[in-house]
Amino acid sequence: MPIVDMSLEKLKEYQGRNPRPADFDDFWDRSLEELGSIDPSPVFKPASFKSKIAEAFDLTFTSAKGAKIHARFVKPKNITEKAPALLRFHGLSGSASDWNTMLAYASEGFVVAFMDARGQGGYSEDVGGVPGTTYTTPFMRGFDGAPEDLLCRDMFLDTAQLARVIMELDYVDETRVGATGGSQGGALTLACAALVPEIKLAAPVYPYLCDYKRVWEMDLDKGAYEGIRYYLRHFDPRHERIDEFFTKLGYIDLQFLAPRIKAKLLMCTGLMDTTCPPSTQFAAYNKITSEKKMLVYPDYGHEDLKGNSDIIFEFMRELAK
Repeated sequence: MPIVDMSLEKLKEYQGRNPRPADFDDFWDRSLEELGSIDPSPVFKPASFKSKIAEAFDLTFTSAKGAKIHARFVKPKNITEKAPALLRFHGLSGSASDWNTMLAYASEGFVVAFMDARGQGGYSEDVGGVPGTTYTTPFMRGFDGAPEDLLCRDMFLDTAQLARVIMELDYVDETRVGATGGSQGGALTLACAALVPEIKLAAPVYPYLCDYKRVWEMDLDKGAYEGIRYYLRHFDPRHERIDEFFTKLGYIDLQFLAPRIKAKLLMCTGLMDTTCPPSTQFAAYNKITSEKKMLVYPDYGHEDLKGNSDIIFEFMRELAK
């Protein structure tokens, strides 16, 4: 079969190319400590959407840098005991899906929260205030400031704050919480599971934001990764700071957060993916030490993987037993 990346045998051994910042762990420990000092002050506003099986709410909460983050939230009607919960995350530039897409899980007794990533297609707040370019892909926003200015750092913390809000609800069983999403949503799933090790199950689909240098070396720094090419052409045209550049991106490279994951994990990818190359995904997957499984779709790229949503649904139903 044709391949666009390494052979599957090599993918299973691949450990990534992007450099890791020396103070990576301290950086994320400080970031989590900062988040812990922020009162999320969640507000649940009844939504106009109606269902026989669930109540719908617009949830807002306060997260990193004081931003107000929005999520769609549904809870089954007539909850009689603590319920499992599912956290969902969307792809690049998108937003939380339609309410009806959350009802399959609600019908199984799940509380569901679907977060809008800040600064994208939903209602979450991007508080701005970063130096340098704000053009193109989200991982470059704030790059010319301190690592704490990186937008993706705050997006990752938003997932942890959402988990905190949901786990503290008196009708949610905090020991039965899962997370899932595709592409950027897959990246945020990994981030959530890494920053909140209490997450029980995680199902990222072809996750974004992994192993930036590998993307660049494959000449795939376009589309979802076009920020790499844009920044280097405009701000480092002779590559005088190339090592510094990729090391700084390492602060928001999920392959380095992956070892923190304790959740049982199901990752899914297509071997023909030229948007988020398989090797970048395996760079993160191969560093995860918890129970894990990779589902491979040899003929699929960055697209809907046939039957995959049903597989993830069955996987998450473990939380409802």
